[in-house]
Amino acid sequence: MSFRSPDVLSRYLALAWCGLLIYASLHPFSGWRDTGASAFAFLEAGWPRYWTAFDLATNVAVYIPLGFLCALALIRLPGRWTGAVLATLIAASLSFALECIQTWLPSRVPSNVDFACNAAGGLLGAVLGTRSGPRLFTRIKHWQQGLFVSLRHSEFGLTLLALWLLIPLSPEILLFGAGDLRHTLGLPGAVPFAAPSFILIEAAVTACNLLAVGLVAALLAARLSIAYGLAAALLLLGLVVRTLAAAILVGPGEALAWFTPGAQLGLPVGTALLVLTLPLPQIGRQMVSAMALMAATVLVNLAPPNPYSAAALAVWSQGHFLNFNGLTRLVATLWPFLALPFILLSGRRL
Repeated sequence: MSFRSPDVLSRYLALAWCGLLIYASLHPFSGWRDTGASAFAFLEAGWPRYWTAFDLATNVAVYIPLGFLCALALIRLPGRWTGAVLATLIAASLSFALECIQTWLPSRVPSNVDFACNAAGGLLGAVLGTRSGPRLFTRIKHWQQGLFVSLRHSEFGLTLLALWLLIPLSPEILLFGAGDLRHTLGLPGAVPFAAPSFILIEAAVTACNLLAVGLVAALLAARLSIAYGLAAALLLLGLVVRTLAAAILVGPGEALAWFTPGAQLGLPVGTALLVLTLPLPQIGRQMVSAMALMAATVLVNLAPPNPYSAAALAVWSQGHFLNFNGLTRLVATLWPFLALPFILLSGRRL
């Protein structure tokens, strides 16, 4: 069994990366105003007064994946470099459009330097994708055939798992706590803060999300042994990401601040439930993962305000990380609502 084509996965990932770039470039989507300046005025601006090597490197780096993925998605076009040229044009066009739109955002300053760096990143990624594409496709095919079952929406499922790894990057949210709509809708917590209730809800949120994500990964696995390994690797990587994010974005002393009493209870409970439910047939995994995902989403919206969240957010929402925080919040908010359709449709095989 195999997937339809590895380039289909590249298209899913390229679209996801485009969405992330658009959100990060236009966040916080508020305060729009017309200054009377032309949307193309930034092209004639000189070198910016304030810049850092970090800014330039970041603007190049964030567009390398887009160029790389677009080149892979277009690699079947005739001509060796046709896909690379089109991928570069896609990346440059996206950057140009976003810089123009930033003219109407008071919190943003459109820059021709940013545009040039973004286009350079897209070009670099496209060249890398074209040169390494054939070898990479061969390896991906072998990898897919050995590890994953053939489903109609397998590529979407793998993209969801990749996006899920962005959720632990937010140190201010509950561990694995996806689906919180209160920040987006401006709603207060439904339950007043009290240590006992907070610990129980946090434990339930952690356990249900752990169970749901582990089973989503298992839905893609070709065999039970691979399901155990894939779920374990994904969850372990999520904890590593959480630890590193807290250490880098908040402070080294806060690296394990996520290991709260609620997390200490929720992790073993969720792990035990996952071990017991992984041997279920496909329909059983679908049912349990869907119920766990819906329960976790309801509970995270009932959770009382976390005092640590405000403190962590105040520290890491500074400078360059302000937009990144909005990006990870968006992914955390939308992930359950994207994962649920995949769970419901994952029983349809090729």
